[in-house]
Formats: sequence, C-alpha cells, structure tokens
Amino acid sequence: MVCLDEISKALHSTPRGEIPPQPERPKRVDYEYQRHGTCALFLAVEPLSGFRHVWVRERRTKLDFAQVLHDLVDVVYPEAERIVLVVDNLNIHRPDCLYERFAPDEARRIANKIEWHYTPEHGSWLNMAECELSVLKRQCLKERIPAIEAVRRKVSAWQERRNQAQATIDWRFTTEDARIKLKRLYPIVKVQESA
Repeated sequence: MVCLDEISKALHSTPRGEIPPQPERPKRVDYEYQRHGTCALFLAVEPLSGFRHVWVRERRTKLDFAQVLHDLVDVVYPEAERIVLVVDNLNIHRPDCLYERFAPDEARRIANKIEWHYTPEHGSWLNMAECELSVLKRQCLKERIPAIEAVRRKVSAWQERRNQAQATIDWRFTTEDARIKLKRLYPIVKVQESA
C-alpha cells in the first residue's frame, strides 16, 4: 500500500541576507523576501514499512502526475505486480492522466499495475501521505529556499535520513473513530422483526 499526495513550495530568497546564529542568539532573517516562483513536491509513502520517495518538479499538472506514476511503477516498485495506491480526489489524480502523457499501450500497462483507492470527499486528511508531508514541511521546508535545485538537495537528504530510520506513521484513527466521524458513509441497516 502506497499513499501519494503533493504540496507546493514557494521559492524565496532574502535579498538583504541573514545574520548567522551566535551564542545565545538565534539566526536572524529579514522580513523582506524576493520571489522565485514555486515548485511541486509529490510524496509517496508506505506507512507501515517506513519507506518514502519524493519527486520535486517544476509544476503540478496532470502530465507531471502521470510521470510520477510512471516512476512509481517502473523505478520505485519495478518488481511489484500491483500497487495499492491511496490518493485524494484532486482532479489530476485519475488514470486518464496516463493517456494524456503516454502512448495508449504504455498508459494501459502502468494503469493495470495500480489499484486506485480514493479518500472520501472532504476527507483528504485520511490519506497518510498528508501526515508525512507535514513532517517534510516542518523538518525540511520551513525556511526560505531560493531555487528548485536547493529544494531537491534538501529533500533528498531528508528522504534518505527518514528511510534509514524507517520512520513509520503511527496512525491512530480507529474503526470506531471512523464510524463516528464518517457515519454518513456507513449504511444504515434496518432490521425487520419477524412476527
């Protein structure tokens, strides 16, 4: 099972520079910044094994998502017969993106290796990739980064550390919690009493 999601990262620099940390004084950064565009980070995580893979791309389009799926199937999990993929309901998270990016035979080959599972509408927080993206943002992306190559280097180092530590996701959302929070998704069964 692989959970997949993405975030954007604004690329900013500090034109006036920074004052490095000194004893008893934290690093200081001027409030003024300069924009350098954005980039997209696609993250796939196996919540139980503690493995994750991150792609840093210039954009977040259907074609970019299709390329991520291709890499997931052919590079990250080439031996897998089937990948159980959990995604939210974003408009690019559909198998049709493969047919826009690849020839029909190649798109079908990739699509046949993926078993799609979508989180409920307004329930993207049920995708455990969101938890891992939150960790990525806090541990790696909270400072200003001016260029996509710098993002790639930082994310690659973070990914390697997290994978070596085999950091798993401690999911605490139980079936009982689901029955309460998602009760509209559970059918109501009316039992008729026999006479």
